[in-house]
Amino acid sequence: MNLSSRFLFSCLVLTTFMFVSASVSAQVASQEEIQSLNTKDMHIKDASASYMKDLDLLVFELTVDGQAGKTVPKARGEMNGAPVLGYVFPTTLKSEDVGFSSIDGVVALAVTAHPDFDDTPLWDENNDKNYTNDGLTWHTHWVVLVPDKRVKGGLTVAEFKKEDKSVVLPPTNPGMPMFMDSPGYSVVSSGDKLKVLVPSQRINHNKEFNFDAVSAYMEVNTTDESRPLLGVYEVYGVLSKDLSLPYKVK
Repeated sequence: MNLSSRFLFSCLVLTTFMFVSASVSAQVASQEEIQSLNTKDMHIKDASASYMKDLDLLVFELTVDGQAGKTVPKARGEMNGAPVLGYVFPTTLKSEDVGFSSIDGVVALAVTAHPDFDDTPLWDENNDKNYTNDGLTWHTHWVVLVPDKRVKGGLTVAEFKKEDKSVVLPPTNPGMPMFMDSPGYSVVSSGDKLKVLVPSQRINHNKEFNFDAVSAYMEVNTTDESRPLLGVYEVYGVLSKDLSLPYKVK
């Protein structure tokens, strides 16, 4: 998908989540619960992506009105309906650049926190020697986002049937039937800033691409076949306002 196509795709998605019908199936969390997480900590006021040549490293950075990463969701106690809070960098990277097979959609770097499950089995983000209890610690995923009118946010992580042998995922994926990877990039937060350190080798040495910054509420669904496995139910903010991915790597 070229930049022009991605722009049209982004405009379609923005229109979808702004004007989606009220008849969309209700999620497990109430709107009151979802909006209680829409704090200053989730209000993105600036973002950048910089390439450090001497380290061959890209640094994705965002600045919020409050304290980056301070707001986290409360545990639901089960996988179904589990809340997921995220800072998301939609990009113009191709799915193949981050280890997926070819698929139309927007490749996004998502920084998430979710207390009910751990989807980074190879990484111990809180350094307590337990690799299965890190969901609430902010961590990274690559995902492919596609439009989905079934959820209020208008987006979902692209899914596939388990028997589909054509799908390729990186070996660091968490084992879910979605275009999702758990790359284990370092997340550093201090005050109003959050940074993600991404070696350029891990994204096919790409240094020229566009991106945007979004904050959102997502939710896991394991019982309702009319809704996606992981959908976006509320978009708290889009830095560009129109999801046009106008920002470039410096």
